[in-house]
Amino acid sequence: MKIRYSLLIILALMVPACSPVFNRTKYGTVLRDVTYCTMNDQPQKLDIYFPSAGGPWPVLMYIHGGSWYQGDKSEGEGWRGMNENGFLVVSINYRLGNNQTKFPAMIEDVKCAVRYLRAHSAEYNIDSEHIAALGVSAGGHLAALLGAADETAGWDVGEYLKQSSKVQAVVDISGIADFTSNIPSSLNTSIFYTFGNLANRNTPENIAASPITYVTPDDPPFLIIHGDRDDIVPVIQATTLHDKLTEAGIPSKLVIVKGGDHGLQPPSNGETNPTGDQIIQIIIEFLETNFK
Repeated sequence: MKIRYSLLIILALMVPACSPVFNRTKYGTVLRDVTYCTMNDQPQKLDIYFPSAGGPWPVLMYIHGGSWYQGDKSEGEGWRGMNENGFLVVSINYRLGNNQTKFPAMIEDVKCAVRYLRAHSAEYNIDSEHIAALGVSAGGHLAALLGAADETAGWDVGEYLKQSSKVQAVVDISGIADFTSNIPSSLNTSIFYTFGNLANRNTPENIAASPITYVTPDDPPFLIIHGDRDDIVPVIQATTLHDKLTEAGIPSKLVIVKGGDHGLQPPSNGETNPTGDQIIQIIIEFLETNFK
């Protein structure tokens, strides 16, 4: 009896733990304030917007803007419509710049969010081989950095390190690509506060913070969208990144929005080309093309 009992224990230990199963009651719902990682005792949260049917779904992960020191994941509500196109939408917070928190804290958190999603892919009904990052302004910079910088950058720290932080597509809207170039003074206070240097200087800090530093032939496809009236982040930032990606053989689509400011908004009593609705369709087509 003792031998048989011992054998049963051994067999039980050999059976793998059951993987989490997607709860179908989540269809069409929103799961808010999920802690995805805790860095320096600071829990970082994300929101998940579930499609109403289907799955496993590709992921559109939204990274908010705010000059690296403000902003919130609640902006992700505006991308919930992507559920109708078969995307699980995730919007993340990350550590913001302050007296104690400096770069690269932000990108460390963003990378941890990707790893978290892969680690919980069964629970959230995620197609973990198809994760896209979309960011606006400071979020666009972080999305580009996420797409270009691999583990050799040293930013894969914290939890879920057995998972990859690599994404399969990047949408960069109004982001900075090169901190060593000239950027209008309106942003320089935020840049100095977050990165420790003013822009337009060829310093190690500025080089390390620039997505173009990390471009290699194995990067994912990029969609770069920028307004030609952007007086906060010059449009040359978009063309510089596009050229660097193209030189490396990376599929890169550059969309210059005529009449668009930093938020891609048109001038008074005018409209942009492409229009806001057309920009959304460009994003959908880009993601669907690269996720087929």
